[in-house]
Amino acid sequence: MKRFTDFLNRLRPIRKHLQFLPVYILMLSLLAGTARAGVADIISFLQTISSTLQNGIGDVLTKINTIKSTVDNFHQQVIYPINVINQEKKFVLSTKNQYLGMFLQIRALPLNSATLVNPAQLEAAFRSANASTVGQFQPTYNRVYAQIPPANLASPQQRDMMDMDDASAMASLKISMVADQASGRLLTLADTLETQTGNSAPGSAPMLAVQAQIANLENQAYLAKMLAADLRTEATKLAHGNAILKQSAENARNLRLQMQQVVSQP
Repeated sequence: MKRFTDFLNRLRPIRKHLQFLPVYILMLSLLAGTARAGVADIISFLQTISSTLQNGIGDVLTKINTIKSTVDNFHQQVIYPINVINQEKKFVLSTKNQYLGMFLQIRALPLNSATLVNPAQLEAAFRSANASTVGQFQPTYNRVYAQIPPANLASPQQRDMMDMDDASAMASLKISMVADQASGRLLTLADTLETQTGNSAPGSAPMLAVQAQIANLENQAYLAKMLAADLRTEATKLAHGNAILKQSAENARNLRLQMQQVVSQP
């Protein structure tokens, strides 16, 4: 029994190599086939592959390149003609250079005209185009136009009208500050669009047009706000004038009553 076990142990390394026997047989068959094929058959096989690439696939690639070249020429000559685009760019740049200096001079015009201290501070405040300082505007306004008199110096109706007139004036001035700030931002955006137009690539005109349309809509919205503020101011003026007429009529009625009382006395 021991001898039989020793014999199996001696066969174990051989059994490990036997499992690779089919692979060895297949490799030997391929090598033998290749040796029988010879160099001429390999060259013929390579020539067949080359001919297939040149005649079959090559014709398709040539047609694809022709179609691509035709499409590129159509884009460059019809849809986005390079010569016309370059002419338009030159026109935009020349127009910008022609009017840029004038626009800069208009923007830099000194518009402040007040000479006294308090009016100059008020004018500088509402011409600052800084909407963040709106909350600090009231003291400067009161130093110029004074505060509402106390109740012992004016009638309740007069004090109400003064308060309403101040509110209307303050609202219009604040809206003008916000509108000036928005106008400055829109001018900056217009300069950016102008620069992008001169340096834009073919096909980007629709995107620039959309940006310009959005800026135009925003500008229209601010113009509508300014118009609404103007209408409110005019309405306040009409109401103020009408209140003065009402007060005059009341004073005339009181005067007639007093004269009647004087005349009726013996």
